[in-house]
Formats: sequence, C-alpha cells, structure tokens
Amino acid sequence: MNPYNILVVEDENDIAIAIEAYLVNQGYKVFIGNNGYEGLEILERENIQLAIVDVMMPRMDGITFTMKLRQSYDFPVIMLSAKSEEVDKIMGLNIGADDYVSKPFKPLELLARVNSQLRRYTKYLSMVTKEVNENIFTIGGLELNKDTREVILDGNLIKTTPIEFKILTLLMKNAGIVFSADEIYEQVWNEQAVNTDTIMVHVRNIREKIEVNPKNPKYLKVVWGVGYKIEKQ
Repeated sequence: MNPYNILVVEDENDIAIAIEAYLVNQGYKVFIGNNGYEGLEILERENIQLAIVDVMMPRMDGITFTMKLRQSYDFPVIMLSAKSEEVDKIMGLNIGADDYVSKPFKPLELLARVNSQLRRYTKYLSMVTKEVNENIFTIGGLELNKDTREVILDGNLIKTTPIEFKILTLLMKNAGIVFSADEIYEQVWNEQAVNTDTIMVHVRNIREKIEVNPKNPKYLKVVWGVGYKIEKQ
C-alpha cells in the first residue's frame, strides 16, 4: 500500500473517477474535488502529498487553485488541460505546477508522471529532514539547535554565552566521546591551545546551567585525567 494521499481536482466526473480507479489500483488513497473551492476544503482536512488539477473548471479554475495552494504547500502539482498550446503549459508551470499533461492522456503516462513526482518529492523531504536533523542535537531532555542558537532543557530555554554554546555543540554532536581541554580549545577557538584553564571555567558554567545537581551531573561528565564528555542517555 502506497503511503500517499492524492488530491484530484477535476470537474468532469467521468475523468475524475477514471483517474481515481487507476491510482487506487496502484495503492494510492484518492480525494476528489469538483472545483478549486472543494479542493481547498480537502487540503484543510487531509494530508495530501500530490495534486492532479484540471485547468478549466467552474467557480475556481485550476490556475487560481494552484496559486492558492502554493501559498501553503510545496508538494507536487500535475496540471491537466484539453488545451495543448505552449502558452498554457508555460502559465501552469510559472504559477507553481511541477508537470503538465494534455487531455486526452494515457492512464499509464499519468501514473508514470505521478510516480516520478512523488519519488522526487520524497527525496526532497528526506534531504530537508536530514539537513534539519544535522543541526539539532538531543540528549535526553537536553536539546541544542544550531539554527536558532538555542539550548532547551526539559522544555525551558537556557541562556548560554557564544563560547558555552560552541563547547556544548562540540560535546553534544559527539556524545559519548571524551575531549581533552586542549582538543576543546583548539576546536572552539580554532587555534593552538595556550591556556586551557578557561575550559574548566566554561565547563563549570555550562554545568551550572544544564544540571539539576551540578555536583552529580547527568549530562556533562568529567573523565578525570582525560577530559570532558556529554553522556549518552
């Protein structure tokens, strides 16, 4: 069973039903709207991953519908039209459509376009998710977000200095790995270690902020004679 919901916005009922039959046969779940207004209503209540939209429809046409859709959604849109002039294709693509199929069309061609667009969209989502995850580090109830420069502990925002944030980023990104004071200094300051006493001070300050009991730390541990690490949870 395909994990995708497809919206078909088409005023010609026979065509809509035929498209639905072919998509359902491939395992997709299909929602049908007879015009742009119905399509927007479906978008509000369903989690849609792709839309097939007819250009010429009463009440709200496919161009207007796609423009409104693009204000809030980035999933693929395939436009359908009985017109095959180049200007219509350009208009559809310029307002946010990802592909264009002229009527009459072969069902297998439409299915191939659907599958191709969903593969691209799935790859795009995985890349976005990976990019976001690479900038967010979570250890137990402690979360660090490199994009927002925030540290959250059990839902509460923790204020850190720029240096404290860099040290915490290094340790959380490499949870379980012990870093010596020299290694922390060189990676945070990007220069050869000269005065590592400051590392001990920064670590103590970080611990005061993220530990319920700094004398019995849950996250930031000292490995005596070796260095510091963020404990894996």
